[in-house]
Amino acid sequence: MSNQEIQIYTDGACQSNPGPGGWGAVILYPDTPPCKINGGEKYTTNNQMELKAVIKALESIQTTQNQIVLFTDSQYVKNGVTIWMDNWKKNDWKTSLDTPVKNQTLWQKLDSCVKGRNIQWEWVKGHAGNQWNESADQLARSGVPVVEKHEEKRIEKFPIDDPDAIHIFTAIAYSSKNKSGAWAAYLHYKTHTKSIAEKVKNVSSNQVHICSAIGGLKLIKKNYPIHLYTLSDYLKDGASKWIQNWHRNNWNTKEGELVKHKDLWISLEQLTRAYQIKWHRVPKKSLPRELKMIKDMAQKCMQ
Repeated sequence: MSNQEIQIYTDGACQSNPGPGGWGAVILYPDTPPCKINGGEKYTTNNQMELKAVIKALESIQTTQNQIVLFTDSQYVKNGVTIWMDNWKKNDWKTSLDTPVKNQTLWQKLDSCVKGRNIQWEWVKGHAGNQWNESADQLARSGVPVVEKHEEKRIEKFPIDDPDAIHIFTAIAYSSKNKSGAWAAYLHYKTHTKSIAEKVKNVSSNQVHICSAIGGLKLIKKNYPIHLYTLSDYLKDGASKWIQNWHRNNWNTKEGELVKHKDLWISLEQLTRAYQIKWHRVPKKSLPRELKMIKDMAQKCMQ
């Protein structure tokens, strides 16, 4: 290491993946004892923690004059920065398949961190005896937060602690007698919230559920990762499993029949193209506060 060179070793760790995770970094300044930093989140992924370790390390370095050599054992991080990111930016943060880049918010933060810096990116094999890589690994593992037992089920099923994502909660009220209903959607991103509700007539309950997702997605103004929560298996499975095959099959089922509620599914498919969405089916016995609130909103809209 030269007199002006700063070396950084980073690592990420995650239990269950997704689940509780931690990040760690060792920063070696010239003629200075090693600087060690770490942290963690209750619901994350290993790749997110690998990225967060690099971001936090670079953010902690005040000078932009020194040459930086950054060592990571993540090919995802190294290839992302040195090979993929330029094309992602040219393509408005979409992949070569025209789908939103995963962990887009973190990649955009990292892009900001590297601007104006002279960084040499190096891959180092993990758990191979490198002193500082091993130290970064220990820091990442010690950064994993302790999750209490009463939190485990909630965190596993509902990643509402994900700070970099938009969370959309949807619910409906329905009268089979009158074939009418109401849907409601609630959007939460950091400190920002929005909600909407609407009454609909001459519909099935499944149609109302699709409307709730369409309405919720229309609230979005910026392209961040999305978690969408629903009480409907039909909506969750349709949006996450069936819709792409329906689209490829000209909106026919595998049996050759026309997809029910085709127009609504087409509207939903067009909205989802622009976003990275994870769909969550929430059991009625495990409703988070936000879903209880939005169910009440739908009920009031029905009145």
